[in-house]
Amino acid sequence: MPPPGLDQASPAFGVLLKGYRVRAELTQEQLSEGSGVSVRAISDMERGIAKNPQRRTVESLAATLRLTEDELAYLRKSSKPSRDVPDPVLPPAPAPVRTATLPTGGGLPPDLHDLTGRATDLDALREFAAGLAGSRRWSGGVAILSGPPGTGKTSLAVRAAYELAGHFPDGQLFLKLRGMSPDPAEPTDVLHLLLRSLGIDSAHVPAELDGQAALCRSLLAERAVLIVLDDAADEAQVRPLLVGGRRCLTLVSSRHVLMGLTGASRFSLGVLGQDDAVALLETIVGPARVAAERPATAALAELCGRLPLALRIAGNRLASRPMWPIGRMMEQLRDGSRRLTTLTAGDLTIRGVFDLSYRQLSPSAAVLFRRLSLVPTGDFSARAAMALLDADDEDEATGPLEELVDASLLQPTQDDGRYQFHDLLRTFATELLAREETEQAVRSAENRLVDWLVRTATAAAREFQPASVRSARPAGSPFRDHRDAERWLQLETSNWLVAAERAAADGAHRQVLDLSEAMHWYSEFDCTADTWYTLFDLARRSATAIGSKRDEALQRNFLAWVLSALMGRTSEAARMAEEAMAAAVEAGDLRERGWATLYLLSAEMGGGNLSPSVDAYDDALRFFQEAGYPLGHYVARCMRAVYWSRTGLVDEAAAEFSACVDFFDTAGYVHPTPVDDNNYAHTLLFSSANLKALGDLDGALAQSEQALELFRGRGAALGLARALQASGGYLRARGELDRARERLAEAQVVCARTGQRKAEIDALCELASLSDELHEPETAHGHRMRALALCETLADPAVVKRLRAELAQHLDQRRQA
Repeated sequence: MPPPGLDQASPAFGVLLKGYRVRAELTQEQLSEGSGVSVRAISDMERGIAKNPQRRTVESLAATLRLTEDELAYLRKSSKPSRDVPDPVLPPAPAPVRTATLPTGGGLPPDLHDLTGRATDLDALREFAAGLAGSRRWSGGVAILSGPPGTGKTSLAVRAAYELAGHFPDGQLFLKLRGMSPDPAEPTDVLHLLLRSLGIDSAHVPAELDGQAALCRSLLAERAVLIVLDDAADEAQVRPLLVGGRRCLTLVSSRHVLMGLTGASRFSLGVLGQDDAVALLETIVGPARVAAERPATAALAELCGRLPLALRIAGNRLASRPMWPIGRMMEQLRDGSRRLTTLTAGDLTIRGVFDLSYRQLSPSAAVLFRRLSLVPTGDFSARAAMALLDADDEDEATGPLEELVDASLLQPTQDDGRYQFHDLLRTFATELLAREETEQAVRSAENRLVDWLVRTATAAAREFQPASVRSARPAGSPFRDHRDAERWLQLETSNWLVAAERAAADGAHRQVLDLSEAMHWYSEFDCTADTWYTLFDLARRSATAIGSKRDEALQRNFLAWVLSALMGRTSEAARMAEEAMAAAVEAGDLRERGWATLYLLSAEMGGGNLSPSVDAYDDALRFFQEAGYPLGHYVARCMRAVYWSRTGLVDEAAAEFSACVDFFDTAGYVHPTPVDDNNYAHTLLFSSANLKALGDLDGALAQSEQALELFRGRGAALGLARALQASGGYLRARGELDRARERLAEAQVVCARTGQRKAEIDALCELASLSDELHEPETAHGHRMRALALCETLADPAVVKRLRAELAQHLDQRRQA
């Protein structure tokens, strides 16, 4: 029987005429005006009342409809009385023909009962379908469901078709386009089956594509039908199949984005959220097993990349092995070399699903797909693709990248111009790289990538050099300014750091040392302690490998700064500074002797030791002066002033700070660099503490606010946290407690974000003390408990002991109260 809403008898000529008119977007009045045939006659023909119009009438109509010769011939033929069939009535549609060359059509396939994590997508599709009913559109709605292989596009389309059936009472049709197979369905075959599903006998189905499409449009013009086009290959396959009338909805599922289909609404499917991924596994293996091994289940979901198909395969394997602990499969998947093999259930494999998409790529896109697995992380830019392809310009890489995006083998990230791999697709690409490329080709591609990453990172870091080090911006820099460079460094941190490790392993030690020396200017702007410890320690080993004592001293000084300023490990910092001094003495490098002296003094002061002799600062001053290094000389004067201020020599410190402020205010001249402003702001901040000691609270607050503005403007995280904390303390002393709380709370957030644990503990202690003053004992207790917990992350026993004692004293006082 025909689907609901289709007549048992449909006049062939009238149906065809109406289809051609709808395709031409003409009303009956417009067709009448163009052809000279009356509106009444056109209406009678379309309704089947006038079944056999004269030849000249047909030709007049055809001229206005702009039919092709084949279409005109078919329209003429359909207007003639049939000798074989007394009345051109279309019989009920027979059962669909099942052949290897035709797609499967007709009703919907079974719904997947455990579809999980797609509620938001279904809600969006429901809203879209509901909107069609109230729209005044001339053509049907088209919704494209796209996403990487294995995300469950077909399952979502089927579920949506069942749930939206009420909006489309005239029927729901499902057509497989076999887009990923070597033999995709031809549009003529699909429309032939669609017409048969709509009740048209094979004998009445036009042979050519245009005739089929027109007939489909006629049949669907006023009916509410939902059509699912599953697994579409490309726009050329889909475009002729968009034949739904204004009350119809066509759901297209495809791994390709199908950007060439204009006017369609798009729904992109990604991986499941963590909770939904675990829930899907639970529906397959059972709640009891998941409850017994919930951490292992969560880890298993992550190792499956939260990809629905991978989760189903893993779940089915576990379901078929009820005695296996979930942790066993989790351990199997941890082995990246076996992961795709493990994700096999019967004849269903993740590798096979991915391979269908890969085999349809162009040669250049296939090469890029394989080589992108060489990028240390799954996140990269077109410039990285250029290096892997050895391309001369970005356009050569953009084309293959966009092809991979269109095929859903890559996804664009939220950062413009960047792309990312799904973890399992990256594993698949790694396998392909080993299997399909020579060892030399892989090595060359990786060398180009590493070289590009290290060179670009070095150029970016040099955007932060002080004016005293460079007279102009680096020639040929790929960056507009330091902000542009900073954004690149942050986005590519994991990539350039791994590239530096690879360069060191390959013996490119000078390249690593140049990178590290450039990066130390930038390190105060991104205070991620682990990053800088890793880089500077790597460079220290490179210095040792080439036997350069000067470079060893330099890198040990950088490490002493990280250990003291960022990690709060003052005892280790002091030892590292001493080793830097020994290397500098052996190298005869006065500049590094000066820095080693200052870092040793800073570590001792950070550990609470205020007893070092002022002669040590004089030594640092002498080293820098003899080396002809004004920047170091004034840093040493500033640090000596800090020492004087903390030991009560506030008047002497004030004079010294004044000289240092004047120097750093003019050090950048007309165009100060970020480091120039950073040095100036730090000097203001140190001076502000001395002004407070002198009783000038207003002056102290003014200088801290000036420093805060500079740090915030340049994005210097370390200085920003210190300035916020200082400003909060001054505001508190002035009685502005609410503003003080805001500043201290922001300081704590900045410290937490950048991993400055010691500074975060200080900020929490300040907040606790302020809460005491505001008579908020519970809040104060909470701050102190968090600070106490953070003490466990510090590796310096002396500092930890002191902080614990202070916190314990306050907690005891609270208990006694």
